[in-house]
Amino acid sequence: MKMPPPLLPLEFDRVGYAINGTPLLHDLSFTLRHGARSVIVGPNGAGKSLTLRLCHGLIEPSSGSIAWRGGGTAIPDAVRRQQAMVFQRPVLLRRTTAANIDHALKLRGLDRASRRTRTVAALAQTGLSALADRPARTLSLGEQQRLALARAWALSPQILFLDEPTASLDPAATRQVETLIANFHAAGVKIVMTTHDLGQARRLADEILFLHHGRLLEHVDAQRFFEDPATPEGQAFIRGELLW
Repeated sequence: MKMPPPLLPLEFDRVGYAINGTPLLHDLSFTLRHGARSVIVGPNGAGKSLTLRLCHGLIEPSSGSIAWRGGGTAIPDAVRRQQAMVFQRPVLLRRTTAANIDHALKLRGLDRASRRTRTVAALAQTGLSALADRPARTLSLGEQQRLALARAWALSPQILFLDEPTASLDPAATRQVETLIANFHAAGVKIVMTTHDLGQARRLADEILFLHHGRLLEHVDAQRFFEDPATPEGQAFIRGELLW
């Protein structure tokens, strides 16, 4: 099977985003490369989720440009098919756990035998094999989030976007999800995620993008950010102070 060309780097060049004339993101410029786990942090309203949606192509910038390995702002289907995204609350179909995965694969055009093989593997990878025939919407929140990750695993993406993936979960479920995120990373999948949890960012991040009031104030190595933030806002954020 011919391997798809690599998508990265992803480059933002002075990207802005506005709704009804109100700017929410201002002149974002950064490059995401393969390998490092990129974690977007900042106070509520900083623009973390909007930035992630721009990366994934769910919304289009109001200004500036977004380029995949030299491409333009328009995201072709070939690029979109090499990405997956998991939200804080996953959207699940009124089907069984296994059927949710199978449906995602069917949309990608896989034959029945291939879908079956990938579904079984994804359920095993995420510890959901025993729940394969359970209606997906009866699963616990942690199990539902693992199902969302199982769907992503089955799609074999180059890049996985995660928007506050453990915000609604208890510590045990959070640990399970973090383990799966680490497994994606170990398998060579680029991780780009948002989190409000500084402890989680310390555990998972290789690099930090720190947003405040829709502006990118820092894009640095995670250890450097947590040990010595370069901006007063970053320093206050690390101390747990409220930012306005």
